[in-house]
Amino acid sequence: MRLRPDDLSHSGIGMTSQRTRERLIQRLYEEGLSSAPVLEVIRRTPRHLFVDEALAHRAYEDTALPIGHNQTISQPYMVGRMTELLLGGDRLDKVLEIGTGSGYQTAVLAQLVERVFSVERIQALQERAKERLLELNLRNVVFRWGDGWEGWPALAPYNGIMVTAAASDVPSALLDQLAPGGRLVIPVGSGAEQQLLLIVREPDGGFRRHALETVRFVPLLQGSLF
Repeated sequence: MRLRPDDLSHSGIGMTSQRTRERLIQRLYEEGLSSAPVLEVIRRTPRHLFVDEALAHRAYEDTALPIGHNQTISQPYMVGRMTELLLGGDRLDKVLEIGTGSGYQTAVLAQLVERVFSVERIQALQERAKERLLELNLRNVVFRWGDGWEGWPALAPYNGIMVTAAASDVPSALLDQLAPGGRLVIPVGSGAEQQLLLIVREPDGGFRRHALETVRFVPLLQGSLF
């Protein structure tokens, strides 16, 4: 799924201009992102549409920004980093995203994989995200309002699972829903003690875990809210 040429009319002027986006891409490259497809998708995705208008001038800074409901839109570097880890150089068919949030990470994934199944516990956030993705003609995303700790078992297994909030431990339901050879990218921990993990399911059903770097995410909470 790709954005249509007229979708780029959202590029705007001033702080949302293409020049501003190019500076961001150069910075992400210098920080270590190396996947050309991932960088290209970040370049063409209008991040300013996923934040409040008052923060649009900061949309192409490499920083997390508030989106309401005590949630944030992740910094572009972390979006790119987690996306690279999830893809692992492959084209994935079926990805589960835990934490729709603003829909920005969802939009990036939707342009790089065949199908995205996105779960969000805060209904108001997910409704706004749906509108943004439809506006960008990204139609390979299916949404579910519910508890991210439970995943989406009815549609399992998934080739990739990405969690965009920090769990106190790896949810066993998500491990169960990962296909053999599948990859789970998840921040784990509380407070400042969070680690980004890559977990790969082996053909025999076992799991290989890699602790990659210290990160800072909002907590992955249980239950669901309007």
